Amino acid sequence: MSLWQTVEDPPKLLPQLWEMPDANIVFYEQLFSAEESDRLFAKLDLEIQWQQDYIHVFGKTIPLPRLTAWYGEAGKSYIYSDIEMHPAAWTSTLLEIKAKVEAHSGVTFNSVLLNQYRTGQDSVAWHSDDEPELGQNPIIGSVSFGGTRRFILRHKYQKEQAKVSIDLTHGSFLLMRGTTQHFWQHQISKTAKLVKPRINLTFRVIT
Repeated sequence: MSLWQTVEDPPKLLPQLWEMPDANIVFYEQLFSAEESDRLFAKLDLEIQWQQDYIHVFGKTIPLPRLTAWYGEAGKSYIYSDIEMHPAAWTSTLLEIKAKVEAHSGVTFNSVLLNQYRTGQDSVAWHSDDEPELGQNPIIGSVSFGGTRRFILRHKYQKEQAKVSIDLTHGSFLLMRGTTQHFWQHQISKTAKLVKPRINLTFRVIT
């Protein structure tokens, strides 16, 4: 039985299309079955070369509030928040996840950023995935395993536009396309609630 579900439901493969201006977002609540998700979470937790990165804020060096890793094709490096990441080689587990994601998105990804949220105090601040190496109209494929965390989006320019919240569940897949990264920011905020560890994979295309 799943660590995160009380019953073994079949995967929910019908995508949900989110009605948002200046965005193209598709969400699969459970692309991976509960059994698959349990197995993949355990393998990623053990196999991935997790690292603790640091950022500079107001003259201080502080630890990033999550663990990270970068995998992909040789030469596909990535820089964000002044952190330069060089890819480790694909593992068989990552290739398994990548194949399923690509089959449902029609995109061939060449890299993936992994984040491990150990507790509710691990988070990611408001940002867009719009670094130059991601090219025009970046396509981001986000897979989540583990405890459910709330993914919040806000429009960069239309302040009157309501924020959008999506609960990223165990085995879910969120696909962001088109102009989403130009017009929207997103975050995973801290929470005082007791939440189980979560591993998130954001597949990308480095140009």
